[in-house]
Amino acid sequence: MERVAKKPKHSYLGDGILGGIDGVVTTFAVVAGVYGAGFPPLVAIILGCANLLADGFSMAVSNYQNSKSQRELVDRARREEERHIKLVPEGEIEEIRQIFYRKGFRGSTLEEVVKVITSDHKLWVDTMLTEELGLQVHSPNPVRAGITTFMSFFLVGIIPLLPFLISGLTSEQHFHLSTVVTLISFFGIGVAKGIVLEINVFRAGFETFLNGSAAAALAYAIAYILKHYIGINGI
Repeated sequence: MERVAKKPKHSYLGDGILGGIDGVVTTFAVVAGVYGAGFPPLVAIILGCANLLADGFSMAVSNYQNSKSQRELVDRARREEERHIKLVPEGEIEEIRQIFYRKGFRGSTLEEVVKVITSDHKLWVDTMLTEELGLQVHSPNPVRAGITTFMSFFLVGIIPLLPFLISGLTSEQHFHLSTVVTLISFFGIGVAKGIVLEINVFRAGFETFLNGSAAAALAYAIAYILKHYIGINGI
């Protein structure tokens, strides 16, 4: 009963997973491009860090604006429904009756449901928003969504760069080690998702691994084509 009574909360898991995967993919794209073009490891570190900050911030701002737009959409729809209830309450009551009629309520039970809902103004408006317009009443906090995206993008996205901080390795060894930790990161993100959602962690990890690997392979393929078919030379 206590769990049911609690106010629903928006999950920011999707923001974290999206930020993490995008961070790893875009940073590995930089690594693959640097290696494919034959540039020294220092270039990968410089461009990778610039990518983490610039792209991470851009993605966070985009997610912030998206979440803010969702809230503004709900707020506008709420004002509109409140205006309808004020101007034509009988019509809005009938809409509630039709909504729950389609759900299988009949007779006195239906009328009691309509009476209970329309006697509470906020519940009435919320019901119209969710049942008639298909909107989510409890929208994400824009600031929190943006911060979650940026932190996940940065913390996970920096992983492909870590091997380049190891001295004494060749460029090929740096790249191969970066590839390995990148693939491990994909699987780890999926496992984390599986734990939070209480689903099969191996399947969740493997699915994310496949999706992330496809994106990483695309990044490497582009760098390979640029080097071998367009003739980019290292510095």
